[in-house]
Amino acid sequence: MNISIISVGKLKEKYLKMGIDEYVKRLGAYAKIDIIEVPDEKAPEQLSQAEMEIVKQKEGERILAKVSDGMHVIALAIDGKMKSSEELAAGLESLMTYGTSKITFVIGGSLGLHEDVLKRADEKLSFGRMTLPHQLMKLVLVEQIYRSFRIIKGEPYHK
Repeated sequence: MNISIISVGKLKEKYLKMGIDEYVKRLGAYAKIDIIEVPDEKAPEQLSQAEMEIVKQKEGERILAKVSDGMHVIALAIDGKMKSSEELAAGLESLMTYGTSKITFVIGGSLGLHEDVLKRADEKLSFGRMTLPHQLMKLVLVEQIYRSFRIIKGEPYHK
């Protein structure tokens, strides 16, 4: 199983990087995981709606350049489907069972994902209606992927 996480922006916070590195290391027993960071588009604090769309489009192009045919793409989006950890695990297990070997999760920048990325996605996943910093979301996602593999393998994991 090959899992990629494509996210916008470079991870700067050391504590988040340490957490992500720990879960990536743990995931090595279950899958190959690849963390791909694409540059965020520099923009002023105050943007018009048109300028926001341009920023999302440029970031979306960078994301889509990293997506290849045969990847099952799961976009993280507030309006996506909310799942429990067990439901996420069941979904990943189903994909693996039916021959999907490349799963790609996509985390947008501070403005979210461009419509082209959402159209390319095979599914949209939400971790709730709250807005979280996209760098923190990367840590939460990696932990949930790790938890999913523990559930799939029937291995204990604290609740």
